[in-house]
Amino acid sequence: MKRISRRGFLRTGITGAAGIMALSPSLVSASSSEQEKNIIYRTLGKTGIKVPIVSMGVMNSDNPNLCKAAYENGMTLFDTANGYQNGRNEEMLGNLFKDYPRKSFVLATKVKSSGPDEFLEKFNISLKRLGMDYVDILYLHAIDNPEIFDNKPLINIMKKLKKDGKTRFIGFSTHKNMAAMINAAAASDIWDVILTSYNYKVVNIDEMNSSLKKANEAGLGIVAMKTIPGGGYFDREKTKPMNTSAAIKWVLSNPDVSTAIPGMTSFDQLDLNVKIMSDFTLTEQDKKDILIACSEPGLYCPGCSKCIPACPAKLPVPELMRA
Repeated sequence: MKRISRRGFLRTGITGAAGIMALSPSLVSASSSEQEKNIIYRTLGKTGIKVPIVSMGVMNSDNPNLCKAAYENGMTLFDTANGYQNGRNEEMLGNLFKDYPRKSFVLATKVKSSGPDEFLEKFNISLKRLGMDYVDILYLHAIDNPEIFDNKPLINIMKKLKKDGKTRFIGFSTHKNMAAMINAAAASDIWDVILTSYNYKVVNIDEMNSSLKKANEAGLGIVAMKTIPGGGYFDREKTKPMNTSAAIKWVLSNPDVSTAIPGMTSFDQLDLNVKIMSDFTLTEQDKKDILIACSEPGLYCPGCSKCIPACPAKLPVPELMRA
């Protein structure tokens, strides 16, 4: 398949990417029920897990009914973390899913730590909050330097948790220096899944696409987060909304992405994302809206850290913008 650079993607009016995808052999249609028969599935790399192309980022959601509605509409992968809402996020999901068949959903959580003891302690707390014997995916959270792969004690703890059945698969999440992290992972034999920022405003889009292709070919499952640059609005006052569906469709037009996990806090957002699960074709209006969005400065922070030297207080601007 011919790779499409961001520049070429925009120059050609964003044509063809979604149409090409319709024939991809990596897409699997569900047939277990009338409701699910049109949902598009992709395989999460060598894990073999088949997930809908849109999954649920639970970080900012505190409504179990919203998560329940997502599940009932066919979303099966739910992404949380040890630190989200001071642990209440994991507790909510645990309470919700305790009465559901364990194999009917895929649960991913993340632990941020630089040492094995702290990592293990936090993960055990996560399992307790979730009320589960294991998670499906355990991520080392928010890393941006491949040197951490040489932290053998930490990596060995993750491998042992996998061997002991506390997690089925291991991975990491990355918000900046993503291409370098993904390339390093593709060249190693440690990881099963990568959770990475990915959207049409990523500054090094050609490099990112190349790294995603390498990772996919190496059997790594790719989960895309931060798919809506700026969080859905062009202004701080939230008076200028962007076309969020177009943003997610753009991400999914890359066949190397297994699934996207947009954050959802309302039923209106869920309804929009459910529609994408069965059709991620970019309409002519979607293409126009993406072109307009690319020319808007907006609130999107690429995480490059180039602004920090100019900040008198040397504040961690990318981390603050991400929060």
